Amino acid sequence: MTAVLQGITALILLQLLFALWNASRLPVLGESRRRKMPQPLRADAPALSVLIPARDEAGNIAACLSSVLACSTGGNDIEILVLDDRSADGTGGLAAAAGGERVQVLAGRELPEGWAGKCHACAQLSEAAAGEWLLYLDADIRLKPEALGAALAAAGSQGRGLITGFPRQVTGSWLERLAVPLMVFTIICHLPVPLVRRSGDPRFVAAHGGFMLIHRESYARCGGHLGIRDQLVDDMALARAVKRAGEPVTLADISGVTEMRMYHNAREVWNGYRKNIYAGLGRSPVLLLGVLLFYSLLYIFPVIAAFWAVFTGDMQALLWAAAALAGGAAVKRTADAAGRQPFWFCLLLPASMACLIAIAAGSWRGGASGRGYEWKGRRYQ
Repeated sequence: MTAVLQGITALILLQLLFALWNASRLPVLGESRRRKMPQPLRADAPALSVLIPARDEAGNIAACLSSVLACSTGGNDIEILVLDDRSADGTGGLAAAAGGERVQVLAGRELPEGWAGKCHACAQLSEAAAGEWLLYLDADIRLKPEALGAALAAAGSQGRGLITGFPRQVTGSWLERLAVPLMVFTIICHLPVPLVRRSGDPRFVAAHGGFMLIHRESYARCGGHLGIRDQLVDDMALARAVKRAGEPVTLADISGVTEMRMYHNAREVWNGYRKNIYAGLGRSPVLLLGVLLFYSLLYIFPVIAAFWAVFTGDMQALLWAAAALAGGAAVKRTADAAGRQPFWFCLLLPASMACLIAIAAGSWRGGASGRGYEWKGRRYQ
């Protein structure tokens, strides 16, 4: 037991070193690469279209638009389009009332066979947009006043391609606190951030659909949402398509200028991640099993070992189990700091991993059984 725990602790320490390095390499939206200060917004900043697909978002759309309209853009004109994706809760009317003359609300067309709902909504928005850069936002995102200025500065600096990042996640229920911060955890612990920009390999990519800033020519060159029309995890699919087209992709820290609450209760967390996990791993049961076994060994087994050591009186094993748990908490804290989460969330790591395993098992069952997944009144396979 002690030898196993020593090996686990060594692996966790290596993971911690990688996480610390990786988090330090994450560029900050709107800041210079050489200096930690906002870049000035050029008078000739590129034209920007803010595009918001919305289906049954009555509880979100007004606040989302209010935050967009409150953004400072340095006098640059911003086009704002909302696509009401055949909502049943009055989303379109609320968007029109909240946006007034500055926001154009489009009526979504019926979903064609072979399309995922969000991909179809985003494709319609791209057809209507006039900007050089297209900024796709989810309706549950909230922008800080400097967010669009930072986006324009980053767009002007990069020139083309895709810029994306993970908003600061606001959580309320316990399952939100356990599961939602793991998005950033997986990135900081496993994806070498510099390779997102430097490597042309589409495996080195991450994206968040709540904030996708893409150049129009890059969008057309990669095939846009038409090329990924049947993908449930549309953000990752689009980012990979951009890379395959030879266009640059930047994963940035946007948590200082954006925030969102993706889910509002345990049911939404379960259904949302259940829809995405198995598809996000390429529907590979072997890869899914490998990831879950790895996480179980590093972050759940030390808890079991600690209880066993207490029961048997093996103090040496108990000390190594404690070391492994402390190392895991340090890894989680590194990721949580990058996502601007509370300090005490790092203590929840074993419980977070147990929840992830349960949701992932449900995600696999939905895909393998053919029953599929239900999301916002639509069923997907």
